[in-house]
Amino acid sequence: MTKTSHKKHDSTSPAASERLPNVSSEESGTSLPDDWNYETTVESIESIIGRIEMGDMELADIFDQFAIAVKHLHQCESFLDHHRQQVDVLIETLTD
Repeated sequence: MTKTSHKKHDSTSPAASERLPNVSSEESGTSLPDDWNYETTVESIESIIGRIEMGDMELADIFDQFAIAVKHLHQCESFLDHHRQQVDVLIETLTD
């Protein structure tokens, strides 16, 4: 294994045009930064997976990156659950 830098990558800052509506921590169950973006977060997860699969990271870095990916996955799940609930409510109002 070759050594890699211990620098953390912050790829969760989307361009202003890519921002989605904010989900408050009360609504989502997790705290999302104001500049949080679903697509950017998924790209970050994919990037982390790619770096882990390359096999040139130190074991400690793999664990750190895996923990970040899991945190991002929880954020995405919370975001999707919240919006699914909103869609369900909208569909109910259409059928009433």
